[in-house]
Amino acid sequence: MGQYKRVLLKLSGEALAGEKGTGFDEGICVPVAEQIKELVDSGVEVAVVIGGGNFWRGRSSETIDRTKADQIGMMATVMNCIYMSEICRSVGLMTQVLTPFSCGSFTKLFSKDRVNKYLGKGMAVFFAGGTGHPYFSTDTATALRAIEIEADVILAAKSIDGVYDSDPAVNPDAKKYDTMSMRDIVDNKLGVVDLSAAVLCMENKMPMLVFGLDGENSIVNTVNGVCRGTVITVD
Repeated sequence: MGQYKRVLLKLSGEALAGEKGTGFDEGICVPVAEQIKELVDSGVEVAVVIGGGNFWRGRSSETIDRTKADQIGMMATVMNCIYMSEICRSVGLMTQVLTPFSCGSFTKLFSKDRVNKYLGKGMAVFFAGGTGHPYFSTDTATALRAIEIEADVILAAKSIDGVYDSDPAVNPDAKKYDTMSMRDIVDNKLGVVDLSAAVLCMENKMPMLVFGLDGENSIVNTVNGVCRGTVITVD
């Protein structure tokens, strides 16, 4: 299936929450799990990072120390990954959740060897807990893990269907880009992903496809070369 052997899927926490804005919308999460299973069944190796914005954002409180706020965000991503891992299991897919810090028996510690072993066995692997350090977002964790595991591409499934020149929720005339370079994002600080993540992708030639999660079969279609979002190149 498609042109990719190994992909890293970044899911927006807000997108999984749907219109509720917080928690999970199972009506969204189950079809996502079914698409991941379809990819794995076709021979594509799938790793997943999930943001924590449906529970907590680093800016959720101005009174809490930034390091502690980021730690709360890391734990939010652990909850999200355990949840989506179980949704994937409910549709017949084997999974593993890896973290950069110990979570007792809930998860296993991240290592590239473990990732290769699990992906080689046809499991979907979830990377929870971000990088394990404050001041790094799940965007940066996504870029780092994609580079570490030598993924072919990052699939960024968001609540918005691509990269725009301005916020389409504010500006109805906002223009969507079909393609752009990672250097454009870095040079113009476009905010599509965190600057540190964009620089990592640019320096290590990790391309990214940004698309809307709510499009029908959007993840599978994107892997098959039908990206209705924005293709971010690194050439």
